Amino acid sequence: MSDLTKKRVVTTEAPWVRYTLTGVALAFILLFLVLPLAAVFAEASRKGLEAFMQALREPDAWSAIKLTLITAAIAVPMNLVFGVAAAWCIAKYDFRGKAFLTTLVDLPFSVSPVVAGLIYVLMFGAQGWFGPWLAAHDIKIVFAVPGIILATIFVTFPFIARELIPLMQAQGNDEEQAAIVLGANGWQTFWHVTLPNIKWGLIYGVILCNARAMGEFGAVSVVSGHIRGQTNTMPLHVEILYNEYQSVAAFAVASLLALLALVTLAIKSVVQWRHEREMKAAADIPPERPPALKEAI
Repeated sequence: MSDLTKKRVVTTEAPWVRYTLTGVALAFILLFLVLPLAAVFAEASRKGLEAFMQALREPDAWSAIKLTLITAAIAVPMNLVFGVAAAWCIAKYDFRGKAFLTTLVDLPFSVSPVVAGLIYVLMFGAQGWFGPWLAAHDIKIVFAVPGIILATIFVTFPFIARELIPLMQAQGNDEEQAAIVLGANGWQTFWHVTLPNIKWGLIYGVILCNARAMGEFGAVSVVSGHIRGQTNTMPLHVEILYNEYQSVAAFAVASLLALLALVTLAIKSVVQWRHEREMKAAADIPPERPPALKEAI
């Protein structure tokens, strides 16, 4: 039996198996993803467009939207720097404590976000380790914007690093070493060799990091203090509105969060499509020295 025949035997199932699996998958997506998402938008628009826009124009809602965007705008670039540095260090070098550093990168995945928030309260709260010193210098971290940013950074920093580490490990060091042999310095090697090779994984990690930063609830809820108009992000504002039985306003803000999630998903799909297209095109072109590297050296 030829290899092709073996492959067909292994990968071909009966039609009823394919239809059953497809039906189960579609039913799961419809029941647990599409219908809840449709319910959010339907409830948000139940009283019309004017009530929807009024809920978003309300000062506390606008403050929550701005704080969410500011938090993401600070947390994502910081995690971008950390993620690239950590991935470069773990993937390109061998050193004592490498396994421990890799474990630390995964720590926020295994720690509850509520616990992460409590960690910052323990450190920077009024009765925390640094609380008296912060109070003496009139510096507020917990129940203020800095605490929200710190908690968001903690829960989101693995996303970029975890996207880049396996990618950079799979690529190895051959191209970087070749660039150095040709006379490129460290920055030239990074900008003209490493960065083009990891750009799609980097973009994908940034998208995931941004989505988590905007939707984080547990850690932010602990350190924010739920101060209206000051420390409430969009998820916290939705909770307050829903607890006050302002369902239309709550679902209006929730629908904006869902819309941001859909935009993120669309960007992710475009990035994935372009990456696959680029990989397919690269497979048809014989490898050569990157033009940008030629100019750099």
